[in-house]
Amino acid sequence: MLNDEICKLRNKLNESIVSGEDYTIVYQLSIELDELIAEYYRKQK
Repeated sequence: MLNDEICKLRNKLNESIVSGEDYTIVYQLSIELDELIAEYYRKQK
C-alpha cells in the first residue's frame, strides 16, 4: 500500500539525516517522499 511505502521512505529519510548522509541523498529521499505523499492525497480525492 502507498501508506506503507510512505512510512518506509520516511524512516529511511530520518535515518539518513541522523547518520549524517550527504545532502544530495537526503534531498533525493525528501523529493521521493514528497511525491509519494502527493500521490496519496491525489488518490484520496
